[in-house]
Amino acid sequence: MLGIVPLLCYGRGMDLSLAGKTAVVTGGSKGVGLAVVRALLAEGARVVTGSRTVTPELAQTAAVPVTVDLATARGAAELVERARAHLGGIDLLINNVGVGDPERLVDGAVRPVAELPDADWTDAFELTFYSALRVSRAALPSLVERRGVIVNVSSAGAHAVTAGPVTYNVAKAALNALTKVIAEQYGGQGVRAITVSPGPVSTAVWTDPDGFIGRVGRRQGLDHETFAAQLQQSLGASTGRISTPDEVARLVVFAAAPNNINGAELIVDGGLLKHA
Repeated sequence: MLGIVPLLCYGRGMDLSLAGKTAVVTGGSKGVGLAVVRALLAEGARVVTGSRTVTPELAQTAAVPVTVDLATARGAAELVERARAHLGGIDLLINNVGVGDPERLVDGAVRPVAELPDADWTDAFELTFYSALRVSRAALPSLVERRGVIVNVSSAGAHAVTAGPVTYNVAKAALNALTKVIAEQYGGQGVRAITVSPGPVSTAVWTDPDGFIGRVGRRQGLDHETFAAQLQQSLGASTGRISTPDEVARLVVFAAAPNNINGAELIVDGGLLKHA
């Protein structure tokens, strides 16, 4: 019970001491990333985002967008270079990007390992794991200087890799391990690293008929609404619903705020995982 008190207080306007902090958010143009951008700005942080596109919703915020392909080494380096030039240094890094090609995700959910080509694994790891590794590596000198924080947005799927898409889930499991490595190696220099793992979230991945869930349903001959309802029930979340982007963002921002959490994984999945 005590563990949820800070989040309850935050919902009532708790000061998280983030005013004036500088933050970089990857994949901040929509979904959870956009919700994190808005939450950080609401706390008074200055934010730079990195994504392949700038959505109208992101453009309406006070964040500074950088258009880059974070599935490439150059994209990660450019984001950090431009963020440091604009912000002067980085206090907070939120590695959130990591969905990728929806058709390859569908393949990862419905095809066995023997039928998944290297390209599917490479696509998943480049965006989900290597983007976080590369951006973190580039940002670490600034984070060490400022005793900063890395929050890696993972997935409850990292604990249920066989549920699919297996390529995405395995890459997220690697991301979880990376968090612990950074926390151990850099904790003594004042840098904290934390994982936030959502279960299903009501983003376009879940709600758009042409998103991942809709496409998996079509592969199985079911319409989006029917398949999504069946899947939600089968997942067995104790709350009986999926999370919202704002709920995930509140946990991410709390993790990034001054505290003594390091190397831990914080899960927001409505009780989907029974044994994390």
